[in-house]
Amino acid sequence: MLRLLRLLLLLLLLPPPGSPEPPGLATLSPGAPPQAPDLLYADGLRAYSAGAWAPAVALLREALRSLDELGRTRRDCGVRCAAEAALPDAPGPDPPPGAAPGAWERLLLRAALRRAECLSQCAARRLGPGGAARLRVGGAVRDAFRRREPYNYLQRAYYQLKKLDLAAAAAHTFFVANPTHLQMWEDMAKYRRMSGVRPQSFRDLETPPHWAAYDSGLELLGRQEAALALPRLEEALQESLAQVESCRAGCEGPEELQREEEEEEGPGSQGGLYEAIAGHWIRVLQCRQRCVEETATRPGRSFPVPDFLPSQLRRLQEAHAQVGNLSQAVENVLSVLLFYPEDEAAKEALNQYQTQLGEPRPGLGPREDIQRFVLRSLGEKRQLYYAMEHLGTSFKDPDPWTPAAFIPESLREKLREDQEQRPWDHEPPQPKPLTDWKDVLLLEGVTLTQDARQLNGSERAVLDGLLTPAECGVLLQLAKDAAEAGARSGYRGRRSPHTAHEHFEGLTVLKAAQLARAGAVSTQGAKLLLEASERVRTLTQAYFSPERPLHLSFTHLVCRTAVKGEQEQRMDLSHPVHADNCVLDPDTGECWREPPAYTYRDYSGLLYLNDDFQGGDLFFTEPNALTVRAQVRPRCGRLVAFSSGGENPHGVWAVTRGRRCALALWHTWAPEHREQEWTEAKELLQEPGEKEEEEEEGDDEEEDMPSRDPAPEPPGRRPPRGQGKTGKPPRVREEL
Repeated sequence: MLRLLRLLLLLLLLPPPGSPEPPGLATLSPGAPPQAPDLLYADGLRAYSAGAWAPAVALLREALRSLDELGRTRRDCGVRCAAEAALPDAPGPDPPPGAAPGAWERLLLRAALRRAECLSQCAARRLGPGGAARLRVGGAVRDAFRRREPYNYLQRAYYQLKKLDLAAAAAHTFFVANPTHLQMWEDMAKYRRMSGVRPQSFRDLETPPHWAAYDSGLELLGRQEAALALPRLEEALQESLAQVESCRAGCEGPEELQREEEEEEGPGSQGGLYEAIAGHWIRVLQCRQRCVEETATRPGRSFPVPDFLPSQLRRLQEAHAQVGNLSQAVENVLSVLLFYPEDEAAKEALNQYQTQLGEPRPGLGPREDIQRFVLRSLGEKRQLYYAMEHLGTSFKDPDPWTPAAFIPESLREKLREDQEQRPWDHEPPQPKPLTDWKDVLLLEGVTLTQDARQLNGSERAVLDGLLTPAECGVLLQLAKDAAEAGARSGYRGRRSPHTAHEHFEGLTVLKAAQLARAGAVSTQGAKLLLEASERVRTLTQAYFSPERPLHLSFTHLVCRTAVKGEQEQRMDLSHPVHADNCVLDPDTGECWREPPAYTYRDYSGLLYLNDDFQGGDLFFTEPNALTVRAQVRPRCGRLVAFSSGGENPHGVWAVTRGRRCALALWHTWAPEHREQEWTEAKELLQEPGEKEEEEEEGDDEEEDMPSRDPAPEPPGRRPPRGQGKTGKPPRVREEL
């Protein structure tokens, strides 16, 4: 009954049909107490499933508003009650004469009761009867909101209501936090092609204020416009600190908000009263210490911007110095030294500014807001390390600037070992001088056409002569025969996953072998596919990694065909700019080596089969994904090989006529990620006599062959969570 009343209320709040929609997701009921976000969300999904688009929009918007108001209330009440019901200062090591035993303990517990009363009454005034306890949100719903899933439903509902501007904004908001979501990628492309959608419609409705100011300030500073950058950089720092405070307030929420963390941390609350108090307090402190990391993590990313607050102070110092504000530059560089007292660059800059200022300025010191932040953080770290040493709790310090003196001596060695421990396959390669690369013995008939210097980059090369024209013809025929036999390698022969203006066909080595066994394609072509991939692997290892073995990770014969009649005034790419083992962020120039990227890929290769088409050139860019640094024209037998990381962002120009075919390959140093299908394909294509010969070769040669033991399935090959068996198959490979 309550849900029905809520639905009727929200229907009354909807604007009448045909009325203009306010920009963004405006508040439906300004000033009204929030309702339970999880119930609103559930009801919104039910309305969505029933096709009741207007009620679904109302319920989802109210769920977003209520969750936001709940967080704001917790933050505001925390600040107010901290001032009204302050906790007593801890007594010194030597209590004053005549002090009663346990006097401070009674004061502390009494103050805690007053603080609890203040928080409860404040929440009741802001949230209605029951306060925050009535609006508790479960972990699954919190995760859904953190992933911005309500915006996925909102964009579809808005589309059904013909509100394309809001649909595009909701889609963009979801896509920012889920940049590899294939269906949303396709929806975004559709919105861009719609005449009723303006470029400014693609806006992030959830961007935290500190990121908008941060990016704007960095952009202005990069253009040497320090005077314009200063207010934006200062705003970014203030908003970052405010975001940290908001996060810290959330750490003091109801006990169930930390239920999952309690299960991970072990028996924190077992024992008596004081053990329970200590256990909960430790979890609150651990949560608070993670708040800077959360603030420094962009939407859709798994890892934070390193040294987020000190790096902002360094940029503020730099900008103030450029415009001649030396006093403010001194304040900011002194603030940097609070984090890193031995930072040579900061000390040198401080000496320079003080010399330029002339006479000493005794009033100059670090920023007060940063002093408070550092002192408070160090006090919390001291308690957490004490708990580690004496109570056996765990704490992973998120900050690289924590002084070693704060870490108990008994813990330092173990913590140092944990920090220095790195998996072998994640160690970065040692860069080799260009002169060493040129001395590599290449395969017979292969010539180095362009090296990294000629391609304006690092760890990239173009080599010709890996295939003869006859071999290219065999592989082209293999691709054609496989397509006619219905082999689509997961793409179902539909349009390219990257553009609606091209058809896409893909063939894996195992599918080629299976078709050859069935007589649908030539065995010669399937065997040549295996042989060509091994040539590329051998050459890539010899050229880039002679001292460390490379393994094939994935091999794909890919053809793209321009759709006739759809190339007029075409503006998109055949394949957008990306990197192969990390998520490229063009706004910051950073590349995040984290899932869903194929993080185990170390080198990439493209072996081209033809050039009788228009467009389709490969190009390398700067990390901003806009500035083209080099371009390569495909031709038969040409290999473009390069490292798979953020140093080599690349894309493909639109194929505007004809059919472009290439063998795309990725290599890895990690044996557990070697391509098992390659081994299966080779076994399928072997004649009986060949198998007997291999068995007689002995253990020595077996060590050179790919292992036949099953390896763990790469994360990227698992279907995305929440996708049913009948749903659209996800794009599991990035092909060129």
